[in-house]
Amino acid sequence: MSDRMPKVDFSKLKASEREFIQRVSRENAERVAKLQKVKRNNLITAGILGSLVASIYAYTILSIKQETFLDDFEEPAKVTQKTPNKA
Repeated sequence: MSDRMPKVDFSKLKASEREFIQRVSRENAERVAKLQKVKRNNLITAGILGSLVASIYAYTILSIKQETFLDDFEEPAKVTQKTPNKA
């Protein structure tokens, strides 16, 4: 015995049943088309947001590399307090 469903002979179906099958198939095709459009729009949005994040990150890294104010920073000399001699 096979796990597959047997093929349906459409010639034995009533006209109303064939019409119902066609209507369901048409609605399913419309649903798939709508989902594909949503998926495409989601991918476009993800691409735009991803490129925006990558460009902000790259700009930040490049601008930090250009900072030079800490390059000639010298640590101040330590101040030592002399204790006064009691005479």
